[in-house]
Amino acid sequence: MYILQCWIEHPVRTLDQTFTYLSNEQTFRGCRVRAVFGMSSLTAFVDSCEYTGETKEQIESRMKMKLRFIDEIIDTQPLITDELYDMAMWMKEATLSPAISCFGAMLPAKVKPASGDRKIVMEKYAVLTEEECELTPKQLEAYIYVRDNQPLLYSNLRKLFPNQARQLVTKNAIAIIEKEKKGSLSFTPGTLEKPELTDLQKSVINEIETSDDTVYLLRGVTGSGKTEIYLQLAEKALSKGKQVLILVPEIALTPQMIERVSSRFGSKLAIYHSSLNPQEKYEQYRLVMNNEAQVVVGTRSAVFLPFENLGLIVMDEEHDTSYKQDSMPCYHCRDAAVFRAQYNHCKLVLASATPSLESYARGLKKVYHLIVMEERINKTLPSVTIVPMKQSIRKAESYIISDVLREKITDRLDKNEQVILLLNRRGYHARLRCRHCGEVIRCPHCDLAMSWHRDTRMMKCHTCGSEMRLPLICPSCGSKEGFMPYGFGTEKLEHELETLFPSARVLRMDADTTSRKNGHERILKAFAEHKADILLGTQMIAKGLDYALVTLVGIINGDDGLARTDFRSCETTFDLLMQASGRSGRSEREGEVVMQVFDPDHYAVQSAAKQDYTSFFQEEMRFRHAGQYPPYTYLISVTFSSLKEEEPQKKAEAFKNGLHGDYKLIGVISLLKTHDLYRSRILLKGKNLDLMRRDLSEFMAQHPELLKGIRIDINPMYLD
Repeated sequence: MYILQCWIEHPVRTLDQTFTYLSNEQTFRGCRVRAVFGMSSLTAFVDSCEYTGETKEQIESRMKMKLRFIDEIIDTQPLITDELYDMAMWMKEATLSPAISCFGAMLPAKVKPASGDRKIVMEKYAVLTEEECELTPKQLEAYIYVRDNQPLLYSNLRKLFPNQARQLVTKNAIAIIEKEKKGSLSFTPGTLEKPELTDLQKSVINEIETSDDTVYLLRGVTGSGKTEIYLQLAEKALSKGKQVLILVPEIALTPQMIERVSSRFGSKLAIYHSSLNPQEKYEQYRLVMNNEAQVVVGTRSAVFLPFENLGLIVMDEEHDTSYKQDSMPCYHCRDAAVFRAQYNHCKLVLASATPSLESYARGLKKVYHLIVMEERINKTLPSVTIVPMKQSIRKAESYIISDVLREKITDRLDKNEQVILLLNRRGYHARLRCRHCGEVIRCPHCDLAMSWHRDTRMMKCHTCGSEMRLPLICPSCGSKEGFMPYGFGTEKLEHELETLFPSARVLRMDADTTSRKNGHERILKAFAEHKADILLGTQMIAKGLDYALVTLVGIINGDDGLARTDFRSCETTFDLLMQASGRSGRSEREGEVVMQVFDPDHYAVQSAAKQDYTSFFQEEMRFRHAGQYPPYTYLISVTFSSLKEEEPQKKAEAFKNGLHGDYKLIGVISLLKTHDLYRSRILLKGKNLDLMRRDLSEFMAQHPELLKGIRIDINPMYLD
C-alpha cells in the first residue's frame, strides 16, 4: 500500500496544503490523480508516494485520522517534471500564490487541474498482428503496405484500401490501436540566407561564450543584429544536443521569428502561444516533453514547457510588460527564465533596445553581465522629425495626420516604399460624451468609458470585452440630444488614410483584426509581400518587425501614455517611441520617423528621438530615486475585490492595520470597478522584499477569513 500526499485542485488559499490519501498502486511526484474531497471528485497532483506495509486501519490509527483511497491514477508518467515541480514551489513562495495555481499556470488547458475532463484527441493506427489467415491478392497488398509503412494512420490506410482495410481488421490480420495525436502544426522552412556576422556581432558572441556568467543583458539599438546573435548561439547549443527556448512578448512577433528559426534549423520546431487551440497547445507540450522539438519559439507561458535538456534561453524585448502575468500567480517571465537558466546551468540572454530600468540597473551593478551594441548593421539610424500637435492644430491642420506626416507618406507612396503608422488605441472614437450633461458612456460592468467601433456599430469595453448598441438616450440624464465623439483609434485612422490616400493599400493590425486564428500571420505576410503600402496598428507593430521597404514610421499621439499617473508612464512611453522608430530604415534605404506629440520637450520624447537610451535612463532614475520607486524599492500590491461595495474597503483596512514592519503602507486606495467587482488596494513599499513577503504571508495565515477575493502582485508593472 502507498501513502500519497496530494495538492488538491481547489484554488482557495486556506486549502493550500497537501492532503493524505491511500493507493494500492505506486505513482510518482507530478502525476495527476482523481480523489474525493468533501463531496466532490477533484484532480490532485502527487507531492509524494511512500510505500508502507501497514494496513489502512494501522495507518489511520497512527495518523489519528480517517483516510480515503484515490479513485484513479490519471498519468502513468509525471506531467510536472522534477524541475517544474521545484519551480512551482519556488513560484508559490515568490508570488505568494497557492501551489495548485502555480501548477495550473504551467500546463496546457487540456490537462490543467480545473479542466482535466477535456478529452485528449486520439488517433487510430493500424498495426500487424501475429494471426495467420488467408488473404486475397488485394488484401495482401494492403497488408504489405501496413508492414512497410508502420506506424500507419488507419485513416490513411482506408483512403488507399477502403474495402481491404475493414476486411483485414475483421480477419484480425491487423489491429487498431489508439495513440495521442501528435503535433499537427506544420512549418514551411524559411528561405532566409545566413548573413555574414559583423565584427561587433562576433565580439558579442565570443564574450557570451567565453564567460562563466549565467544571465546576460544585451542592450542593442534597433537594427543592430541581435536576432542573428540569438540564432548563432542557438546553433552552437543545438550542436551539443541541447534544446533552445526563444521567448517573444507578442504573438505578432512569432511569424517572423519562426521563419528565421526554421530557415536555420529546419522543422524540429515547436511554437507555444495563446492563439493555439487547447489541442494544439497540448501537442506542442508533448513534443517538448518527448524531446522531439529542438527549438521552441513562444510567448510568456512557453517558459514552463517540460524541457529535458535545455541549453539556451533567449528573452527578446525583455522590457515588454506582456511578460508579466496579471492573474494569480502574478509571476514575471524574466524571473522564471532566470530560475530555469540557473537550474539547467545554461545561459540566459535578455535582449532589448530599451531594457527595463530594473534589468539595466542590475547590469550596471554586474548582477547581470551587461553587453552594449550601439551601432546598427547598416551604420545609420533613421532621421526623426518631432511634430508639436498643439501648433499644428492651431494652424487648422488635421488633428489625426499632420501636414508634415501627410507629405512624407505621399512621398513614400510615390517611391513605392512602405509606411508603418502606430496609434496605441483601437476603435473608431475613444469615447462618446452626452451633448447635454457631458457624461461619457460607461461600461455597465466597469467604471470605464466605452469605445465606439464603426465596423460593428457597437460600443465596446476594452477591459471586460462587453458590447452594447449606442443608446438613443443618455444613461445619465435621459437627454435625446445625442453624443459628441472624443479621441480616435486605429479604426478612425484607417478611415482617414482611405480618404487622404484613396489609391493606397492599407492594412490594420489591432486586437479587433487579429482575433481570428492566424490573424497576425496573415496580416504580416501580406505586408511582407508588399500587398499593402501602409500598415497601421497598435503597440503590437512597434517592436521586432523587420521589413526592407519600410522607410517611414509615423507615430500618432506618441506621448499619449504620459497622461497616465502610473510611475512607469515615462518608461513605457519612451520604450514605445524608440521601438517603433526602429522599424524604419533597416536596409540600405534611408529611414525616417515622424513623432506627433503634444509635449515635444519631454525627456522621454527627446531621448527617443535621439535613440539615446543612456540619457533617458539617467533622467528617469533621478525621478525614481526622488520618489523611491523601483528599482530603488520593491512594491507589493494587495488588491481586494467583491461584488459587495463595502467589503474590499474593510478587508484592505484590516490588512493595513495588521501589518507592521520596516516598510511603508500606502492606501487604502479605492480603485475603479471592473467586471462588476468593487476594488480596494494597499501597497507595501520598502527595500527588503523578503521581509515584506514574510510579514504578508504570516498575516494571511493568521486571518484566512480575509483572503476571499484577494490578489497579490509582487513588483507590479502598473498601478491602475
